[in-house]
Amino acid sequence: MTLLVLASFGCVTLLLTQISEVLSKVPPIIRAWRRVQDELRRGGHDRSAADRPGLEEPVEEGEEEREAVARRHGG
Repeated sequence: MTLLVLASFGCVTLLLTQISEVLSKVPPIIRAWRRVQDELRRGGHDRSAADRPGLEEPVEEGEEEREAVARRHGG
């Protein structure tokens, strides 16, 4: 009986971890899809994002924090 309970909790923990991983990837996927849609609407396949004012490359989560730390430490 004890093994059954431990196995059940292990499975639930694994399931919750996997769900968390999938959900953490949804926002970047949505942002990428919106960028694709914007590019298709603009017909901008012949120009890069650097050529268009006001359109910046998306910042990955955590990248801003890394840049701020690097600035504080002189890097």
